[in-house]
Amino acid sequence: MANQQQQNQPPEVLNALDVAKTQWYHFTAIIVAGMGFFTDAYDLFCISLVTKLIGRIYYTIPGSATPGSLPPTVSAAVNGVAFVGTLSGQLFFGWLGDKMGRKKVYGMTLMMMVLCSLASGLSFGHTPRSVMTTLCFFRFWLGFGIGGDYPLSATIMSEYANKKTRGAFIAAVFAMQGFGILVGGLVAIVISSIFRSQFPSPAYAVDPVASLPPQADYVWRIILMFGAVPAGLTFYSRAKMPETARYTVLVAKDAKKAAADMSKVLQVEVTEEQAAAANDSKEKTQYGLFSSEFLRRHGKHLLGTTTTWLLLDIAFYSQNLFQKDIFSAIGWIPKASTMSALDELYKIARAQTLIALCGTVPGYWFTVTFIDIIGRFYIQLAGFLMMSIFMLGLAIPYQHWITPGNHIGFIIMYAFTFFFANFGPNSTTFIVPAEIFPARLRSTCHGISAASGKVGAIIGSFGFLYLAQNPDPAKANHGYPPGIGVRNSLFLLAACNILGFVCTFLIPETKGKSLEEMSGENEEENSNGACNNRRLPV
Repeated sequence: MANQQQQNQPPEVLNALDVAKTQWYHFTAIIVAGMGFFTDAYDLFCISLVTKLIGRIYYTIPGSATPGSLPPTVSAAVNGVAFVGTLSGQLFFGWLGDKMGRKKVYGMTLMMMVLCSLASGLSFGHTPRSVMTTLCFFRFWLGFGIGGDYPLSATIMSEYANKKTRGAFIAAVFAMQGFGILVGGLVAIVISSIFRSQFPSPAYAVDPVASLPPQADYVWRIILMFGAVPAGLTFYSRAKMPETARYTVLVAKDAKKAAADMSKVLQVEVTEEQAAAANDSKEKTQYGLFSSEFLRRHGKHLLGTTTTWLLLDIAFYSQNLFQKDIFSAIGWIPKASTMSALDELYKIARAQTLIALCGTVPGYWFTVTFIDIIGRFYIQLAGFLMMSIFMLGLAIPYQHWITPGNHIGFIIMYAFTFFFANFGPNSTTFIVPAEIFPARLRSTCHGISAASGKVGAIIGSFGFLYLAQNPDPAKANHGYPPGIGVRNSLFLLAACNILGFVCTFLIPETKGKSLEEMSGENEEENSNGACNNRRLPV
């Protein structure tokens, strides 16, 4: 018995990582990886701020009583194409991160994000078709680079962190997404304010032509291109990051390099012999992703991470991408014809920034604070439950909320759904897949889980676009068929959250446990021994 317990202890090199004190390099890694997520969120969500402005510029019909708007198919493509790219990037770079190493692939994704952010604002041509085509092309490849950041950032942070504060460190990386959304709104407010002061224009109803100054075409381009700035600032730091010791030891089998890297960045003294011992102990059982052994050990876990992320993102991205439509429906943003093009952008950005400031950002940092105290499982469970409650609280008395004078109450309830998304499943679905799979499959499985989430985002961004339309054909947006309305759409989103609550029971708690303990790698080293009736890893 004592001998078996000793065998199941993690090798000394990995134990040194698990018990290492929090050091400056941990915070450096959070900032470097976090700025990638800052850029990810900025790039993915800033498009929702400028779509109405782009619609006015390229799709206004002379003599129409209402400003131009993107046709349904164009709007769906512009909003959704980056998610298709992200999904592809998560699968490809997740797999590549396990094959080539986290560090080698990390720089590729960042460079792609910088170049494609700039190119998104330099869409070629002057006709609506040429501008939209090139915008969608570059936003697909922007999403492809963003997709790689999900599995790589999560895996790198989980493999650097100690087990006591691992959840908070990974959550802090993801929490930078909230600042990206917030800064996206602030940049749109600043840019639109500058152009409004320099090129004042009347409302569309007063003078349709003068309501859209020619200089407005620069506004949306500047907003999209700004996403290259934070990514570019961290490129050098990413290039200098060493490979994670867990990958170097367990996958690359380079004990000498692992010992040198750990001693240098984490100030942990590890000899080459200790690293080699960890290397040797992990060579016995190397089952693959599509093996029956993986299915037995981790099939339920992968099902849990993919389904919960899918269901969460249907609701989360539907709300985020179409906040402006919900605000317009309840009357919080005036009718488009009563504003100039730049006034409309300013008011949409102001509303979304307020939601980010009051609900989105605080939720992320509540997760950082409490995840290693409460645990991932209970935070995710409570988050799904509270999101369901608040969405039903919006949907059931919907007529009350859209009555003049009650809009502030609607905004408060709506902000709480974002708070509990981020102090809940939006954070935990990112964290858990980086903790429960073996090192050689960790990035791949995280990429699969994240890609499932982006399927949900695509369903949300395309489906909600049509579903949220007014059931009355006369009141639906121009070019759209009648939908089920915002109220019934909120009922559907609440149902997704309830399903997410149920699927959470497929996921184990990882609080306070080492990565090897969660993945079962401590047991793998003894798989050829005499202990054949060992229990399955949790």
